[in-house]
Amino acid sequence: MVIDFSGILSDCGVGSQPDELVIKKIANLEEFYEEEDLVSIYNFLLNNIRNADILVSIIKMTDSYKNNETLSILLDILLLKNIEIEDADKLVNLRVVAAKAISKYKDPSTVGAFLYCLNDKNEHYKVRLACADALGRIGDKLAVNSLINVVEDEDEKSMYVKESATFALGLLGDTAAIDPLIAIMDAKQGLWDKFSFLKEKIIEALGKLNVNNKKILNVLKNSLMDSSPMVRINAIEALMNSDFEEAQDLIRTSLKDEDFEVRRNALIALYNILGRDILDEVISLPSYDAALKKEAQDLIDVYED
Repeated sequence: MVIDFSGILSDCGVGSQPDELVIKKIANLEEFYEEEDLVSIYNFLLNNIRNADILVSIIKMTDSYKNNETLSILLDILLLKNIEIEDADKLVNLRVVAAKAISKYKDPSTVGAFLYCLNDKNEHYKVRLACADALGRIGDKLAVNSLINVVEDEDEKSMYVKESATFALGLLGDTAAIDPLIAIMDAKQGLWDKFSFLKEKIIEALGKLNVNNKKILNVLKNSLMDSSPMVRINAIEALMNSDFEEAQDLIRTSLKDEDFEVRRNALIALYNILGRDILDEVISLPSYDAALKKEAQDLIDVYED
């Protein structure tokens, strides 16, 4: 089938009609074209439209096709090749969407592009966040050292980028990340009140590594006494998913935590490990508070009876 690409631009009202109508008309093209031709049309539009909002919608339309030419165009958008968008904020959003779309290909050949953007400190932090996240989702261990460098870098101004890099390290599951992450925990003690969300991500990443490592156990144990309830909750979850023999006893200590959400998460974690017995114990013993007893009864009502 010979496709009249220029005619499609005109028929969809590109450049002459409101964005919402153009996007709707492009979406309706799937009713008239087979997959191969439809992908060719999408690729043509991605190369020839200079409207960020419309491009974002087209990228989402290509999501299920995983076409190599589309991937190449997405990489060009991410790397600012052959792209002319005047609105800076919309351009950033477009590149973030492109990064997320690229990551779904799980193609190791794209790692270099993500690392290039991630390591550029002059790059917009939202793009760097998206690239760090993408590296974790692609799962290529070549990214480990660069992600560790981002987390360790004292000159890195964006804690959000550090957080995203930490999250990616957890997804990658490389044990090489253990010592650097623990070292950061030890070195940043004076700053954690301000950046507790980064500590939460480090605990989460260490938990995802799921290795029987005494250093990790010590970090999780100490985190159960942290000032941040979310850090304590993350430590409980990490212990629940671990193979540490001490995990059950450590989680039990959190049943008496001052924060109800921490107590609640400890109860749920122990229920996942021990089953009904822990619920009966909490209900029957006077040492547990009324709110936790109610939570235990609710779990029985929903999952046991």
